[in-house]
Amino acid sequence: MKKIAITVLTAITAVSMYAQTADPVIMTIGGKSVYKSEFESVFRKNNNKTNVDPKAVKDYADLFSLFKMKVFEAESMGLDTAASFKTELAGYRRQLAQPYLTDKNTNENLITEAYERMKWEIKSSHILIRCSDIEFPKDTLECWTRATLIRNAVVGKLPTASQIAEYDKILKNSTQIKVDLAKKDSGLYKSKLGSVKNLADYYKNAGADKFVGIAPKTSDDPSVPDNKGDLGYYSVLELAYPYETTMYNTKPGEVSQVVRTKFGYHIIKVYDKRPNLGDITVAHIMVKFPKDASDTDKKNLKTKIDELNAKIKAGEKFEDVAKSYSDDKQSSDRGGQIAAFKSASRLPEDFKNAAFALKKDGDITPEPVMTPLGWHLIKRLELKPLAPFDQLKAEIKAKVARDSRSQMGRVALIARVKKENGFKQNLANRDEILKVLDTTYLTATWKASRADKLGNKEIITFNKKTYGMKDFAKFMEQSMIFRSPTDLKDLMGQIYEKWVEEVVVAYEDSQLETTRPDFRNLLHEYRDGILLFDLTDQKVWSKAVKDTTGLKEFYQKNKNNYMWEERADVTTYKCLDAKVAAEVRKMLAKGKSEKEITETINKTSQLNVSVENVMYLKGENANLNDNWKEGIVAKDIKEGKDNKVLVIKVNKVLPRTPKQLNEAKGLVTADFQVNLEKEWIAYLKNKYPIKIDEAVLSTIK
Repeated sequence: MKKIAITVLTAITAVSMYAQTADPVIMTIGGKSVYKSEFESVFRKNNNKTNVDPKAVKDYADLFSLFKMKVFEAESMGLDTAASFKTELAGYRRQLAQPYLTDKNTNENLITEAYERMKWEIKSSHILIRCSDIEFPKDTLECWTRATLIRNAVVGKLPTASQIAEYDKILKNSTQIKVDLAKKDSGLYKSKLGSVKNLADYYKNAGADKFVGIAPKTSDDPSVPDNKGDLGYYSVLELAYPYETTMYNTKPGEVSQVVRTKFGYHIIKVYDKRPNLGDITVAHIMVKFPKDASDTDKKNLKTKIDELNAKIKAGEKFEDVAKSYSDDKQSSDRGGQIAAFKSASRLPEDFKNAAFALKKDGDITPEPVMTPLGWHLIKRLELKPLAPFDQLKAEIKAKVARDSRSQMGRVALIARVKKENGFKQNLANRDEILKVLDTTYLTATWKASRADKLGNKEIITFNKKTYGMKDFAKFMEQSMIFRSPTDLKDLMGQIYEKWVEEVVVAYEDSQLETTRPDFRNLLHEYRDGILLFDLTDQKVWSKAVKDTTGLKEFYQKNKNNYMWEERADVTTYKCLDAKVAAEVRKMLAKGKSEKEITETINKTSQLNVSVENVMYLKGENANLNDNWKEGIVAKDIKEGKDNKVLVIKVNKVLPRTPKQLNEAKGLVTADFQVNLEKEWIAYLKNKYPIKIDEAVLSTIK
């Protein structure tokens, strides 16, 4: 809802906040001046006609002034100073800035890579150690260390006592555990430590596939108790890019190194790699399992799907049987047809396997297929293989642009910004850091202060600003994580490159409001949009929901606006033929219940009778037009091509009456919101009187 509100508000948000002395005041709102340039800019943005109708300008002035009133009111309430507002706006700014912090030319290699990967589907499992992008370094260290120890155990390198002790030390230093232990709450601490301490036992008891045995004991993925870490088959542009890349680069049967995504650290095992089978369109007939269906229930329903299968084998059209009997009401009207899907889609595996096993269009599964949803008969309608690259390039390009991999364009951006701003570096000064760098850096205990004795010699010159050894040492300390033994010089070089990237991108980011008016204006639109949303939520939307007393009072005053027309409570028995209908009538005449009727008549076939209970408005069901009274409708009614016979019983006729509040709550709440907004706007217009300079307004043509 917020996103929609912001999008709508963009159309009426002021673009320029920079009034000039020569810029005439077009209106005052509550004594605050609004300049012609501000109004005209946003008006032109939303009205590109050559000849402007003066009435359109006047109407827009009314709309614009109401918008400005609301913004001024939000500011007067201090909503723009709230920490939540600042945090949300900062989040939007980060999102809005991203397209400006990457090279605009799409990386053709990414598109080609995506298509090549699209040719394959990979079956993988993972162990997830959850760790967000905003964790403190010490918390990231805990996650990475735990992931590394678990990964090593999966491949048979069990943790030593000293490694467990070192992890225990890191764990106790992490933010949440420190807080928990201070409160005498050791539950999370014991859980995380146990996942490492017990790795030897997990490995011993894991069976042949150590990954499957260890994953449920160690993974933070909430679905792991059910799937043992198995994610099934996936293809390109469906998972986080680092996960996808690692998955495609890992051979079947192998376990990857630890890989980081926005969700945390993953250990991935690849089980299979198969060709993309294409997109298949099928129709199906489903006999749905009830919730918590027992084996007996499933067996009984198998009888029904077998009867439907027999009808098809006897010559009845698949589509007609689907329309009459399928429990998937979303597809039954289309003859059972469902949307095209890939073999790597999230549909039940047995359903997909059966569908793709059909050899040609028109083939039907010879026997019913069982999934967790029910029994299915499946008909293949069309199979489309993967299209050629040229046909898919535009689609892939659009998807890549929305995907995290598009950030690889930032490499080109960095090169450009460096060149434009005279980037220079002194690697000799950088390398002096090695004098104070030792293995404590690998255990994340190194301190930047150790570089103080080296002074602050210049390392980077960029945009006439210098960055010295102290800046780099501080960045190195912030970048520390627990690492395996490695060459310190190589490691420092890698961290240095990351530092340079961050310095360059941070500079470009800081200039966006100055160098990119479109970014500045868009950010201001979001700023005012968030304010207006928060204010309207307080005054109208949430108030209408929370003010239950006010809502009840509004309903009582206006309840005759929410009326039920005359209705009938109707039970319809859909009978296989006239003979079954006659049996139903006899049992109804004897006062038998719906359950008694269906259990008795369906003993020989589940298809004999089905029952539907519906509350109809008068005129809604043509079969009731001449039978609008309580009791059993005298004549049977034939329905559809299959000649089913309907026996209808009108249980009760209800007169026209107001709906109860709970029956019309959505409509009442919406009308209550409209009423609250009218009262609020009247308050705003009283608080912020508007004076429009008609002479200035008339100059907008």
